[in-house]
Amino acid sequence: MEKLKVLFASSEVVPFAKTGGLADVAGSLPKALKNLDVDIRVVMPKYKDIPQQYVDQMEYIGYIYVDIGWRHQYCGLLKTEYDGVTIYFIDNEYYFNRNGLYGYHDEAEQFIFFSKALIEMLPCIQFQPDIIHCNDWQTGVVSLLLNARYKQQDFFRNIKTVFTIHNLKYQGVFPKEVLTDILGISWEHFTVDKIEFYDQINCMKAGLAYSDIINTVSKTYAEEIKHDFFGENLQDMIRKRSENLYGIVNGIDMETNNPASDQRLFANYDVNHLEGKYENKRELQRVLGLPVRNDVPVIGIISRLVAQKGLDLISCVLHDMLHEDLQLVILGTGESIYEQLFIHAASLYPAKVSANIKYDGTLAQRIYAGSDMFLMPSLFEPCGLSQLFSLRYGAIPIVRETGGLNDTVQSYNELTNEGNGFSFTNYNAQDMLHTIKRAIHFYQDKEIWNALIRRGMSADYSWNKSAEEYVELYHTASSK
Repeated sequence: MEKLKVLFASSEVVPFAKTGGLADVAGSLPKALKNLDVDIRVVMPKYKDIPQQYVDQMEYIGYIYVDIGWRHQYCGLLKTEYDGVTIYFIDNEYYFNRNGLYGYHDEAEQFIFFSKALIEMLPCIQFQPDIIHCNDWQTGVVSLLLNARYKQQDFFRNIKTVFTIHNLKYQGVFPKEVLTDILGISWEHFTVDKIEFYDQINCMKAGLAYSDIINTVSKTYAEEIKHDFFGENLQDMIRKRSENLYGIVNGIDMETNNPASDQRLFANYDVNHLEGKYENKRELQRVLGLPVRNDVPVIGIISRLVAQKGLDLISCVLHDMLHEDLQLVILGTGESIYEQLFIHAASLYPAKVSANIKYDGTLAQRIYAGSDMFLMPSLFEPCGLSQLFSLRYGAIPIVRETGGLNDTVQSYNELTNEGNGFSFTNYNAQDMLHTIKRAIHFYQDKEIWNALIRRGMSADYSWNKSAEEYVELYHTASSK
């Protein structure tokens, strides 16, 4: 039986470029699939921000030209190998020689170029995949392009598409003229059951309408997005495609994120030797200028500081929280209102709050390792990776029961001694505050708390099971 061949297309991939969880998935899922004997290769843009150490390892393998509207654009093709997986890079300085990944005025043109280029490079690199696995709106038009422009060619005729929704909120909505002027697609596709979206085009909707299989990153989120509250105005299309919609929970890279060997930590530790965890806590407190106290719980928050993450709940009861005997460590950037909320709180409660308004990968790992609890009160959360990292490092999650948080965190039950965290159902600040107080209560019982830490650290959050589900998904798509 021939190996399954998959091209994994993502706008960001760890360790080359990252703004969020998509990059973590794109960096670790292909490695797990390769271990299952899938011939999987990854493609991403060659951004200016890719660290030079990785650029130096890239091999130039050729070039093609890609037509975008009236432009006949050069497209360089480079590749490298990382963790045993081949990574291709689409090189065009006009589109990608910029600071940052997203947010430019010609974003539609940028990622339509990327989508066309990753299709048109395939004959050049002599790779004919069974599946192109597309991720989020930046590659949403790939399945539309295949159907409208390429399927009549023998090389592309049997290629199927899987489209993964990592976050439905970000959709790639652009003026309708993009359809003909940049995509080069006829108006027959501009209908409410295809790519039209309130008299504009929607790249996420293109992925939903034209892909053979759709999936999202947890089973709960796959159900939630069929409903109006979570559906982001695409719930009708999602319900229409529900027979081809699946939910597969994300995993994490257990080797990179291993407290026993992670070189970013102050001290290493494992499930049977927790002394290092407490040393990480003391050093974290010291470095961040908080009183070094073993008896006070440290609650970590590592997040984009945006409304989706439930920060308005924290805003409502922050002063009540800080009247408890606890310390709060925040890391992240985002909306000014939330950045200022935590900066102000740190000025009012310097012995209780450390506000780190930045992104720092090393500090993030140290917060996971040095925190006793980890707070994620999200309004919605397709999967969430932070709660998995926190469990791996022995920081007990406090979450709202939504999306992947509901699938991965089970609330502690003192009667049965089951569960791996603390959770609340309603999007309500008082419910969250009550749950935090409940966690603090059990924190005082070191026997219960250490059992929770060990339960969290002992579980398997790897991609192994989920990767097997993706292989099944690929086979389902191939049979379409």
